[in-house]
Order: sequence, then C-alpha cells, then structure tokens
Amino acid sequence: MRTAVLWVPDWPVVAALAVAGLDAHVPAAVLGARSGGGTGAGHSVVAVSAVARAQGVRRGMRRRQAQERCPEVVLLPADDARDAREFEPVALAAETVVAGLEVARPGLLLLPADGAARYHGSELALARALVGAVAERTGYESQVGVADGLLAAVLAAREDAVVPAGGSPAFLADRPVGELVHATCDPGGVAAVREAAGLWWRLGLRTLGDLARLPGPSVQARFGDQGAWAQRLARGEDLRPPARRRVEADLAVAEELDPPALRVDVATFAARRLATELYDLLAARGLACGRLRITARTAAGGDLGGDDLGGDLDDGGAVLERVWRTDDGAAGGMSAARITDRVRWQLEGWLTAASARRPGSGRGSGPGTAADPVVAPIVYLALAAEDVVPATTHQPGLWGADAGEDARARRALGRVQGLLGGHAVLSVELQGGRGPRDRVRLVPFGTEGGAGRDPGLPWPGALPSPAPAGLPDEPVPARVLDAAGRDVVVDARLAMSGEPAVVRDAATVAGVTGWAGPWPLAERWWSAGGGARRVYLQAVLDDGRALLLAQSGGAWQVEAFYD
Repeated sequence: MRTAVLWVPDWPVVAALAVAGLDAHVPAAVLGARSGGGTGAGHSVVAVSAVARAQGVRRGMRRRQAQERCPEVVLLPADDARDAREFEPVALAAETVVAGLEVARPGLLLLPADGAARYHGSELALARALVGAVAERTGYESQVGVADGLLAAVLAAREDAVVPAGGSPAFLADRPVGELVHATCDPGGVAAVREAAGLWWRLGLRTLGDLARLPGPSVQARFGDQGAWAQRLARGEDLRPPARRRVEADLAVAEELDPPALRVDVATFAARRLATELYDLLAARGLACGRLRITARTAAGGDLGGDDLGGDLDDGGAVLERVWRTDDGAAGGMSAARITDRVRWQLEGWLTAASARRPGSGRGSGPGTAADPVVAPIVYLALAAEDVVPATTHQPGLWGADAGEDARARRALGRVQGLLGGHAVLSVELQGGRGPRDRVRLVPFGTEGGAGRDPGLPWPGALPSPAPAGLPDEPVPARVLDAAGRDVVVDARLAMSGEPAVVRDAATVAGVTGWAGPWPLAERWWSAGGGARRVYLQAVLDDGRALLLAQSGGAWQVEAFYD
C-alpha cells in the first residue's frame, strides 16, 4: 500500500512562535531537557527555525552556544501539549482532502494514498492538494511525500518528493541507519533508536541497505523486535500502513460523562480512568496497541462545530474522532500515562480549534484555550486500541522495579483522584529556586505541572548540596543559644554573636554537635518592602537530628531537616 506523509518542517518552533504571537521570520529555537540529564542537567536545542539555522544554530547545542551563534535568537520552551494542540488545525485541513489520516506525532501526518491519488488523478496532484489545503486553511507551509512504507514516505516528505512504486528499497539503500529516527512516532523512543543506530554503525552496518540485506531471522535473534522493526522499514515495508480498521469490542473502552465535562481538565481525568482500563485490557492479554483511536461526543447544541472539525452530527451534538499512531515496534507500545497524554493533547486540539472559530474569540484569551478551557459539554468519551501485536519485549519482570508495584500504586492513586478529584492527590515537582521551599511545588498526581522555574539556571545564592530531605508543613519557631544561654544573632556583615551550642523549639531542647554557615540570602532587595532577607545555618544535634535553620528579622525557625 502506498503511504502519503504530510510534514510541517520545524513544527515545534512553528507552534511555539504561533502561541507566542511572534513572526515566522524571527530566528527561534526550542529548548528541551538534554537526554540523560537529571534535575539541573540543563537544556539543549531540540528544534530550530530555518532563519536561526541559516545563522549557525543547530539541534543539540546548549543555550549559550546557540546565543553565541545568533545573539538575537528567541529561545522558547518545549511543550508537547502545545505542539499537539496547535497541530489539530493542520490535521483538519488535510482531512478535507484525504479521509482516514493518522497523527504520527505533532508535525507529521500519515495518510493512505491509493484511493486519494486515484480521486485526484495522480500522487503528485494529491500532494499539491494537501499542501494547498494546509496553506489555505492554516497559513503553514508543508511538504508531502509518497512512497511504499513509512520510512520511505517520511524521508520523501522531507525532500518534497514522490517515490515511484517499488522504488523505496533503492531510495533508502544509501541512507545512514540514523535516518530511522525520523520514523519514530513516540518521542520516548527516539533515544532508543539512536542508541541502536549507533550500535549498528559500530558493527559496520552504516546504511539502511546494509541492514536490509541481512537475514531476517538473524536480525530478530540478535536485536529483537526493535531490529525487526528497523529492518522492515529499511526494506521499504510498513508494519501498519495507514488505513481504518474495525476494532474488536473487548479492546475498546467508553464512558458516558454525567454530568457532562465542561472543562478540559475534567475530561482529562475521565480519560485517565479509561486509559488505565484500556491498558489493563492490553496487559492482561500480553498485547501492545499500534494505534489509539480517540472518540468524543458533545452535547446537543455544543459549539465544537461538528462539520468544521470533521465530525458527524449525532442528535445535535458533534462526534469527533482522531487516530494516533503509538509506535509499538520502537518504543514498546503505550503505557496508561502515554495514552492519557495523547487524549489530553487531542482534547486540547479539538477545543482550541473550536474556540478559534467562534466569533470574537482570540487566541489565548477566548474560551477553550489554556488560559480559560471552558468548552462545549463533552458527554461521551471512548478509546480504542487498534493493530494489537504481542508485547513480547515488554513483559514485566518477576521482581524489582518492573514487577508491577508502581503500576498498582498509580492505579490506586488514580482511583482516589476519581473519587475525590484531581487536586486531592498531589505529587512533588522540582523547580528552580534558592531556598528549600522555593525549589519544590505540588502538582496534581499524574499531570504535567506546566512551566515552572527552570532548575537548570545558576540560581546564585542557593543553598549548597546536599538538599534537605524533608520540610515541615510550616516553619517551626526555634531559638539558637550559645554556651552562655544567650541568643545567637547574625548581623548584616554575617558576624555571629556566639557559636551555636543549643537549639530549642516548642517541644525539645538539644545540644549542637556540629554546624556550618551562615549563608545569606537576599532576594528582591530592590523592591519597596525590601524583599526577603534571611540567613541559613545547618546544625547537627546530639539527639541525631540534622536541621536547616533560618534567621529572619532576628528570629530563628526550623526550615527543613536532613537524613
């Protein structure tokens, strides 16, 4: 089967510029966390606009390197939800030309080309119709490629070319094995594909043709399902050509929302329950899904605009449907969290597209946007797994971290959220800051907290490592005394009136066996109120405790404690 791919170059940058209200000719780059880095690992460039690329900015550069190459470059944060939400109008435009499309990832659409090419007269005419529809309805420039197989079609789209039928193996043969990364539909699988490509390169398999010529059973035995996936793509084949298929009833879950969901976050919590249920169905059968079909229905009179959004009308409400490719071969199928992410992104995409069509609604301020996600009531939500395959490489272990304890805990917390609401269960997220309370914040469990303060920034004046192990609910008033029983006071020049000997709080009195500090912290000293001025002191007590003490306004309090 012939596959058509519609690709919008540099989509993360295009979406970020559109949301920021910046002109497309501004040099820009998107920053994301560097692979392999933990908290504080910093950020690197993950996408670059054509203008910034012309001035020397490249993917993988650090922030400072990008600014050295192009001082006027605008650096924007990575946001998967934003990319998917802004891409929905592109999918709607393409759907006016070809039915049955799939979203491989934001910026990349897969379309069955056979029937559409016959309707338009040729594959070249189909490509022109798709590019024209996207440009007319969204204003974005796109490229279309047609070929046999997913990888060949994606690479053809990057060259704006049509590969003749049967020509995909020759089209791919001389390309580096690293080109396989372009066929990875799940961002979580990119690192694994790059690692495998690096291994093949070191083994002498430099091109896709080298990989394609190996015996299939040998590749399967040596490299597992990922190797078989890569070899099929290198041969110009496709694991799952884009086409609509009937879904088995036992691999579909649905829920009537009563009362109807009026907000994106409410619908997302319902989607999380359905995602967990669908994932359990797949896991119980030892399967992974190749496609995820998302269906939503709004109440009669809802304003999602059934015709404009490609849905059918059912009793006056709009029925909306979209298929996401889940890339089981490269990334190991979908977890419940990944399913939930895609449903949330799709809901935001539908609702943002609807708000843009309302008279008088503006991007970023009208209903349905991230700022005010009030939408048409959603009364029905369904998820369906398509193209299920054996999850042979992703069975959980018998013990250890992969034995299922984490999954059971997440399901239990999800049930608590279903009963009490999303904000009833909170998790801790690290962010940038100087004091211990500034560096953490609470977000609803299972959700992305959004753009917090970047922990990778220098934060001069921050407390030295190690970070405290815990924080009391509220700082505890305390007194720090010297050997003579006098209060220890730190003046403006950080001179201490005496060495700490005793720490006394409301409940205990303990001797100090060791201490370090003091460290000053003055934030927003230029403000009218003088900002926050405090001094930190670490103390080890004879009862085994280790405390972080803070003095502000001449009074001490226990800010945190160490293990």
